[in-house]
Amino acid sequence: MASKTWNVGVVGYGFSAKIFHIPFIKAVPEFKLYAVVQRHPKPDDDAEKDHPGIKSYRSTEEMVKDEGVDVVVITTAPDSHYELTKLALEAGKHVVVEKPFAATHQETEELIALAQKQNKLLTVYQNRRWDADFVTLSKLVKNGSLGRIVEYETHFDRHRPELPAVSTWKTQVIPAGGAIYDLGTHLLDQAVHLFGKPDRVTGFVGSQRENNTTSFEDSFTVLLHYNRGLLVTAKAGVVSPEENQLRFWVRGDKGSFKKFHLDIQEDQLKAGLRPGDHGYGQEPSDRYGTLTTIKDGKPVAEVAPTVEPPTWAEYYRKLARALAGEGDVPVSAADASAVIRIIELAKESSKLGKTLDV
Repeated sequence: MASKTWNVGVVGYGFSAKIFHIPFIKAVPEFKLYAVVQRHPKPDDDAEKDHPGIKSYRSTEEMVKDEGVDVVVITTAPDSHYELTKLALEAGKHVVVEKPFAATHQETEELIALAQKQNKLLTVYQNRRWDADFVTLSKLVKNGSLGRIVEYETHFDRHRPELPAVSTWKTQVIPAGGAIYDLGTHLLDQAVHLFGKPDRVTGFVGSQRENNTTSFEDSFTVLLHYNRGLLVTAKAGVVSPEENQLRFWVRGDKGSFKKFHLDIQEDQLKAGLRPGDHGYGQEPSDRYGTLTTIKDGKPVAEVAPTVEPPTWAEYYRKLARALAGEGDVPVSAADASAVIRIIELAKESSKLGKTLDV
């Protein structure tokens, strides 16, 4: 018996839709790109021209009335996530919503309850669980190569001390805006996915730019404290003049893992490579991490090859299986809700200048 094909309607036709979603929707045979909501098509930016045969809508309200749409993917700015997710769920659609899930923990809980009431799947697009470097690190943690983990550092640092010339929602003060909601959701989701919820949170949230006329919070450092002795440091900054940016530094009682550079998939997608193309998702050997273990009482360093990743397509593969009743959604809404709660605590901790219990 042939598997069902699920019609996908994508809300928004910006960078997120074009780079992070549509290539993977089209790469998984159980999905069909069926419709796109694009409010203002242009001659050189028109979803209908780029994807002949799709339906094109000017509003989400219009698209969710289409009975042919099975799954709605929300790729708009984060301050719209709550309302659009609610709209799609109320219309009886399964929903994928870009991170951050919503602006507040209360909103995420309301959406989870609505999805349960409607008996529809709700999942948040935390694609970086399938970054090649994180998959590699997870393997080392789980197979005991590092022993008992005591420190886990995760970075998303860049050297961009000046405000971008072109203003987008990413540099504006909006609900669910700022670096901690943008990049922090990735780093915190990975940490919580690997280690579970922390017991306490300490946050430092603000701006590193000298000339920041918008009061946009461009940087953060969040400490996750675990009673078992683990300390997670998650940070992103815009003043980091390094030739190679640190990505991970994880230390345990049997070894450590240090890794530079971000996962390669985003750059490959920007350059036109697509899932299934030769070399997609595969990191060059000069970017491999370093594994240091204790041998005969002394630390010995060796290259730790990055694993061949399942790539971000695995998110949509898992979603297809979940829709067929063959497993859980790729990222549970409950996990994403927990991350939003941690972000709220980190911002409150930064404001109060003290560590808060989770």
